[in-house]
Amino acid sequence: MPRKSNPHDFRRPIAYDAAAKRLFHNRARSALRHVATALGLQPGDYDLRSNQGGIAVSGEITLHSDQLYVQASQSAMGFQRGILFRTCSGRKDYVGGPNNFASLDLLNRPEELAYWIREVCRV
Repeated sequence: MPRKSNPHDFRRPIAYDAAAKRLFHNRARSALRHVATALGLQPGDYDLRSNQGGIAVSGEITLHSDQLYVQASQSAMGFQRGILFRTCSGRKDYVGGPNNFASLDLLNRPEELAYWIREVCRV
């Protein structure tokens, strides 16, 4: 039986804590890989980027495909808006369609996050 990992607390503040920021970025990258798989994307179908940002912010982790842009961060708007997602027209499109938001908690439930992305973005 496969072992389940414990959910990560993506709400835990990471500003001014380099080790916590590294862990946040590692876990978010892993979660976004699972989201990509749940969306039916293969590794070459998307880019996965991590921008650590400065010491006072979380930075962001971005999944960018030809049709979708998904970004996780500890937003100043609160954890309920920590995941931004929208449609886009290629991997050079950094503006895309209207912004949509989801809770950082959904990084622990990548299939559910993928479901909402598909429903809202119609992809």
